[in-house]
Parts: sequence; structure tokens; C-alpha cells
Amino acid sequence: MALLRLPDPYDFELSTGRYRAFGPDLANLWRDGALYRIVDGREVRIAEAPGGVDVDPLDTRTEPVVRRLLGAPFDLDAFYRFAATDLILAPLVTRLRGLRPPLAATPFETLVTSITAQQVSLRAAFAIRNRLIERFGGARGRHAVAFPERETLANAPEDDLYELGFSRRKAAYVVGLARSELDLDSLEALPDDEVKNRLTALPGLGEWTADWFLARYLARPHAWPAGDLGLRKAVSAFYGDGVMLTTDEVRASGPRFEPHQNLTAHYLLTGFQTALWK
Repeated sequence: MALLRLPDPYDFELSTGRYRAFGPDLANLWRDGALYRIVDGREVRIAEAPGGVDVDPLDTRTEPVVRRLLGAPFDLDAFYRFAATDLILAPLVTRLRGLRPPLAATPFETLVTSITAQQVSLRAAFAIRNRLIERFGGARGRHAVAFPERETLANAPEDDLYELGFSRRKAAYVVGLARSELDLDSLEALPDDEVKNRLTALPGLGEWTADWFLARYLARPHAWPAGDLGLRKAVSAFYGDGVMLTTDEVRASGPRFEPHQNLTAHYLLTGFQTALWK
């Protein structure tokens, strides 16, 4: 093992909570206080340590992936200075200090996961995701299994995905995405609106999916998934005076948090899920 230092502040327990929240995830497996992920065919173990995290193995190939999985790219200092000016966010960030939202490792995995989660509970989505990984995944470690490669799913019969729990429509979306000509890696160089335009041009990828891609893969600061039911509930709980806000109302509230909509969304979601709004 080797120590990887992370930006301060960093709270390991809070920042890895998503890996435990909705049941096991074979591609990002939490086990006995550590996170396991296959990177370039090798299983990587990530565990809390004084001053950072212990990573085994840690090298130039695994370090960038680990930093993404732990949310290291986010600028918390600027967000906290902004949050101190908001009566709702100020106490919230104090209680959640060091929370860094995890980022997905690859763009293809991000989008397939979003398709899987459309209109079902996240626990159901993770169960279907695990069956997909078990059936089509790549390298296997002692604990984790590599998420399926794009080429693998491009060659997968839609009926096979249907048997794993995908609807007929979602199976077609996943295979269609895998077979599409869209260069997913090139999206990182594009502005937010163009990313959304290119994604939503594909069947099955709507605004909700595009917003979460901006938030959870590209870590764009302005990403604001107003159509997400969880975020609607969170914004309503903290800012709606007990009234459930509409998607349009939540979208209209986004500029209030400029230029930190992404981190605001994650902190409000975590605050709502842990009942800090009560």
C-alpha cells in the first residue's frame, strides 16, 4: 500500500457514502471499510488512512482513477466561501464539511448507469447494474469486477439485457449507445450546452441523464439536475417551506447558487438523505 494525499478538507466516510447507500456495486465494491475497483485489469484497494488514503497498488495509472472515485477534483474552498453567505447552506456545509462527491470513472459507464436508473428506484437500478456487470464484465479481482467495455455491449443481444432486468426500451438504449458514433471522450472539451446537445441527440438520453453526466462525470460547476426527483425533494425541504416545488421552480432556483450549482446539489441531496433539514 501507498499513501495518497487528498485535498483538505476531506471526509472519507461522507465522501464514500454513495458506494454503500443503495446496496453492493460490483464495479465499485465496498467491503470491510475499503473500496475496490478494477483499473487496467488490476484490482485496486482504497482505504482510509491518516493524511489521506491507502491505495494498493498506487501508480500513475491508478492514481487519476482513485482521485475521481473520491471526488478530489472539486474545489471545496471556493464553495464553502460562497455557502457562508447563504443562511441554509452555511450550517449545512459545516455539518457536512469534507464531503467530496464521487465522480464516475468513465463516460460510458456513467451513461449506462443513468439509463439503468431511469424511472426505477436506485436499489433496483443497482441490482440490474450488478447483473449486467456479472454477465458482461471484464477483469475480475477478489472482490470487484470491471464494468463492461463499450465494445462488449455493442455486440450484446438486446434480449440478453432484457433477461437481466432491463426493459425492452432500455436494452435498446444501452446497445444503441454502445454502437453509436459519438466520441464520449471528446465531450470533456466541449461547453455544457454542447455536451447536452450531443447526448440528448441519442435515443434514451434525455436532459436528466445529460445533467447528471455533467455533474457526476465532468464535474461541471454549473450542473443542476433540476428534473431529478431527489433534488426536487431536497430543494423543497430546504427552501420550499414545506411545499413540493415543481421541476421548473427548481430549475429557476439554480442561478441562486451560481457558480456552485453542482456542489450545492450534492450537499442538499446528502443533507436531505441524512435528515439535516429537520
